[in-house]
Amino acid sequence: MLQFSLWKKTVILLICAWGLLAAAPNVYYSIAESSNDAVAELEAGLPATPERIAARDAWPQFLPSDVVNLGLDLRGGAHLLVEVAVEDIYAERLDSFWTEALRALREQRDALGSIRRQYDNPNELRIRIENAEQIPLAIETVYALTSPVVSLSGAGSRDFEVTSQLDELVITLSDAERLATDERTMEQSLEIVRRRIDEAGTREPTIQRQGSNRILIQVPGIGSAEELLALLGKTAKLTFNAVTGPITRDANTNPGAGNLLLPSQDEEGVYYIVAQTPVVGGDQLTNAQAAFDQNGRPSVSFNFNVTGARLFGQFTAENIGQPFAIVLDGQVVSAPVIQAHISGGADNRQFHAGRNHAPVHLAARRCLARRVEGHGTTHRRPGTGCRFRAGR
Repeated sequence: MLQFSLWKKTVILLICAWGLLAAAPNVYYSIAESSNDAVAELEAGLPATPERIAARDAWPQFLPSDVVNLGLDLRGGAHLLVEVAVEDIYAERLDSFWTEALRALREQRDALGSIRRQYDNPNELRIRIENAEQIPLAIETVYALTSPVVSLSGAGSRDFEVTSQLDELVITLSDAERLATDERTMEQSLEIVRRRIDEAGTREPTIQRQGSNRILIQVPGIGSAEELLALLGKTAKLTFNAVTGPITRDANTNPGAGNLLLPSQDEEGVYYIVAQTPVVGGDQLTNAQAAFDQNGRPSVSFNFNVTGARLFGQFTAENIGQPFAIVLDGQVVSAPVIQAHISGGADNRQFHAGRNHAPVHLAARRCLARRVEGHGTTHRRPGTGCRFRAGR
């Protein structure tokens, strides 16, 4: 029979005791996890509410509190399949291009006559030219505004196709630009979804691209799909619009054709009349990040792509002394007065905003309950299913 010295027995027993103590939080999983979440929230500076204090104190702070991250099959959680609305980005690109095309065509007004946009199809930009015999000149003018597609598959292609039908110019996104836009939009959407879920402190989420325009999101431990949707929040849509009317406090003011009446984000009861078509859209931002101005005040530094820089530079040069609106999710964040021509596509403004990304629509959702002890099946909680908006 093997004989161990007393110190070896003592070490073995201490290691076993420590192992049991370290595993104890997993026996009381929900209590330990709630305590950990409350501690993290308090350390992040959130208010010390009685609920948070009670959750923190439910688990002794001198004991180990780390728990094993359980997957969706063991712990339950939410399953979402969302579809990114890339078609909305196409329409916004055409809207932005209309502003640039109109400015160029106006320089040829003597030859072209009146220039009017036709709102027949959101998937194409139609511009009616009064002097139909000058259509070739109009095509040449607009084509000069197009840019090469920046992608390997789109080498040699332009971002817009310019054709004509009778007395109308027909402008559409090229196939190569659509593919490049899809890739950029999906990358931005994946980045934003990951950031929003990671910032909430969720454990072991699964975020994967599926197909050409869908994102699979699985988050263990969330009680319902609605909680996950609330976590993702609404789409952050950033635009820069011309202010076309006076500030008003009448919510029923008629802004006029081609304009919008938008509320101020910070000033209750204040409304701005802005142009419906933005000068520059969030899709033309290449970078937007938190920064500080020369006085140490928080601001956002942003940069535009080539097209956005040209549009923003032309607008500021032509509207010195006039205000322009920075619009985020249908609210005017700020309406600074243009003091000088801003060129180069970069600026600092004191507001908070994020890069634009496409809206996402719910394609499928499931809320999975925990696996039942002794059974190998996972059950869906009642009342959480929904019809698919598109096939899986």
